[in-house]
Amino acid sequence: MNAVVISVSLMLLLSFFRVNVVIALTISALVAGLFGGLDIQQTIDAFNNGLGGGAKIALSYALLGAFAVALSHSGLTTLISTTVIKRLGHAPATANIQKVRWILLAALLVMAMSSQNILPIHIAFIPILVPPLLHVMSKLSLDRRLVACVLTFGLVTTYMILPVGFGGIFLHDILLFNLNSNGLDAAREQIPAAMLIPALGMIAGLLFALLISYRNPRIYREELILAAEPEEKLSKKNIYIAIIAITTTLLIQLQTGSMIIGAMFGFMIFSLSGALKHVADQDVFTQGARMMANIGFIMIAAAGFAAVVKTTGEVSTLVASLGDFIGDNKPLAAFLMLVVGLLITMGIGSSFSTIPIIATIYVPLALNFDFSVPATIALVGTAAALGDAGSPASDSTLGPTAGLNADGQHDHIRDSVIPTFIHYNLPLLAFGWIAAMVL
Repeated sequence: MNAVVISVSLMLLLSFFRVNVVIALTISALVAGLFGGLDIQQTIDAFNNGLGGGAKIALSYALLGAFAVALSHSGLTTLISTTVIKRLGHAPATANIQKVRWILLAALLVMAMSSQNILPIHIAFIPILVPPLLHVMSKLSLDRRLVACVLTFGLVTTYMILPVGFGGIFLHDILLFNLNSNGLDAAREQIPAAMLIPALGMIAGLLFALLISYRNPRIYREELILAAEPEEKLSKKNIYIAIIAITTTLLIQLQTGSMIIGAMFGFMIFSLSGALKHVADQDVFTQGARMMANIGFIMIAAAGFAAVVKTTGEVSTLVASLGDFIGDNKPLAAFLMLVVGLLITMGIGSSFSTIPIIATIYVPLALNFDFSVPATIALVGTAAALGDAGSPASDSTLGPTAGLNADGQHDHIRDSVIPTFIHYNLPLLAFGWIAAMVL
């Protein structure tokens, strides 16, 4: 059996049975290398060489965590939560709670979508914005699995169809470039239109999560939230400092393109202004880094796993083997190409990194089966996007977990990975197949 299939299946199985994702990724990388024809030393070397690819993201998370904890001690988070909670006190209670729930979810969705284009900060806003809202979510008895689905939808669907910001990078710089580099004659205006039908699958998944799966209340322990997000005494000075720090962090990140530099300046503003004088700076930094440590290590291990998979060359072997199995069955060809894309992205954790790997073989295969240009676009684009939601190593699931698990009450696998996999990968697989058949 192919090393990619074995290693990704093993990684998902270990993660599901609560083996730490870092351990699961490391074990699966070793298995991928050995089954892919590498010896143990070659496997370890490939894994070690790939680790550096996740270091930047890991450091970004650590600094964002420190900034988020500093923000929680400023009093701004208390102001946000108490303001919203006071508004819940007006009758009729039930109707008002439902209204606030929908407003909160809509605001998070808009922020997630905006983070891909209007303010291209990607997942950097989640560890800062979401933890202060945990108090409010608790009062609303809001299921955090639904919040994870909302955030992931905004992060993924936006780059699939809007050619601006990260969407421009995904659709034009990566997808269009790799399609045409491998023999497809596609135009820029064809790309977003071809991805509309697959995006309908994402919308269907979101609606199912909102209206059916997670509409019932879910209770969380308030004392754990208070321990992670303490209700600080309100100080106008500290509130102004917090606003300045947030604005500075955002502006510097937009100017430099670096989450690391932006978060560092934001934390330094808190540190030098005296807003943290009631708590030691080192304690704040350590607490924030510890809060994000697991996320950072997952990103580092995922980069090592991806390097091993690429070194084995088993991705090309897996895709090439489809031709012998499919025969002349065009519907089966579309389905299996999507499934293979799901496997690859689930392991690597990045749809952006998947396209260059699969386009080289998918484009000739699609042309051989006489798929149209829009259908080929939909096939390759959907095959890459599949697995971004639902992968334990994807920032589209790690980002929501980083914010929602600030108090330790949101499990990465069971509360972020599995819900997003079910609600997005399954409908995306179905709608991607429909797009390939009708376009």
